[in-house]
Amino acid sequence: MPFVPVETPKCPACGKSVYAAEERVAGGYKFHKTCFKCSMCNKALDSTNCTEHEKELFCKNCHGRKYGPKGYGFGGGAGCLSTDTGAHLNRDFVPPKIPPKAPDGLGCPRCGIYVYAAEQMLARGKGYHRRCFKCVQCNKTLDSTLHCDGPDKDIYCRGCYAQKFGARGYGHIGISSLGLMSDIKDCEWQSDMAPKSSAINVEQIQAPIGEGCPRCGGVVFAAEQVLSKGRPWHRKCFKCRDCTKTLDSIIACDGPDNEVYCKTCYGKKWGPHGYGFACGSSFLQTDGITEDNLASERPFVAPDTTSIMAPDGEGCPRCGGAVFAAELQLSKGKMYHRKCFKCERCTRPLDSVLACDGPDDKIYCKLCYAKLFGPKGVGYGHTPTLVSTNYEYTPSCWGTIDRNGQKSENGCPRCGFMVFAAEQVKSAKNVWHKLCFYCMECRKYLDSTNLNDGPDGGIYCRSCYGKFYGPKGVGYGIGAGTLTMA
Repeated sequence: MPFVPVETPKCPACGKSVYAAEERVAGGYKFHKTCFKCSMCNKALDSTNCTEHEKELFCKNCHGRKYGPKGYGFGGGAGCLSTDTGAHLNRDFVPPKIPPKAPDGLGCPRCGIYVYAAEQMLARGKGYHRRCFKCVQCNKTLDSTLHCDGPDKDIYCRGCYAQKFGARGYGHIGISSLGLMSDIKDCEWQSDMAPKSSAINVEQIQAPIGEGCPRCGGVVFAAEQVLSKGRPWHRKCFKCRDCTKTLDSIIACDGPDNEVYCKTCYGKKWGPHGYGFACGSSFLQTDGITEDNLASERPFVAPDTTSIMAPDGEGCPRCGGAVFAAELQLSKGKMYHRKCFKCERCTRPLDSVLACDGPDDKIYCKLCYAKLFGPKGVGYGHTPTLVSTNYEYTPSCWGTIDRNGQKSENGCPRCGFMVFAAEQVKSAKNVWHKLCFYCMECRKYLDSTNLNDGPDGGIYCRSCYGKFYGPKGVGYGIGAGTLTMA
């Protein structure tokens, strides 16, 4: 049976075969993705805005223009299929609908109309319309957190409630209670009605001795009471004794004279004094005084640590003065003053990280300790002791190396002296001093990576070894220079 290929659908736009990976379907016909566009305006289409008409694709606007109804009322080519008869253009006055009134006690207390659940606001068990839920006096819109139920069965904002039904008397402005006014609405009214501090005379009503305010002696009522050490103060009188700064429970300090102070004045008057406390415990001044201001105003006084001498063996090892806890620095169980805790040799100030205890019971910085007590010998240098490993040092004069000791048959092949373990370097046949371990020809210092043992028992760098013992002839240069790797 002969092979019959499967027929593929043809695109109505271009006439070519359409495969499943690129097909778009409209009106039962399959189009290429690139052909799926309006035949009039070439707008790309999708399944939501395409219209097929006799194997042609249109967007909805172009289809309406070409095939939609024509005539008066349909615009140019039925851009919109309007069926409006124009009834909304009737300009006759239509009276508003008046909702029916509810029976007494069942409707909104403000307007008397039925209140439905979707717009209901409750107050004292009665339902209000949301638009009617306002203060009866100032018309301010209310909610469940702001409204106050008045004794006249109406609702008020907090300010109007306080004006009309608030407490009266001393401390309540005479006609309103500021304590209830958390939503003051009129700043001018507040400033006019608020009491002036000079108008309040707290000494008018004197209390029995020992029972009133410690500052003025007047009776202290609960509304203006501030407690300190169990004694009531007027809020107006609760100030620092020296600088009259207004205090609260956080910054108030009770002095031994039964007065109250701010932290700064308390530190100046009652704080610790002496060396380390900066003329009256200025370290307690945490409110408004910066360290820069203190440093500029404070006179510099060089502390004399020897003014109070300690018994032998108990004081500072450097000056002999007594050491107190505020300036204590420890080293090997010995107590130093902070100003005396410095290097014995270079006088550099030290701390617990930099200090080194020497065998002479003195303290040094790390550099001076290494110079005085660090290891000596080849490879350690003398100054500084921290040797750089990337620096190659070549002595300028080879005859000035002075070695002390006895020469040995098995000693260094270069100088003949004995080689100790701390300074030995090994080659294939011999043991060398680290200082003598250099190329016999160019005097370059060697290591295990560039060492070459010559047949004469000497040691060479790679370049010199190639010159003397490398292959010779055409292609090798003069002395195998082309093989050099140095």
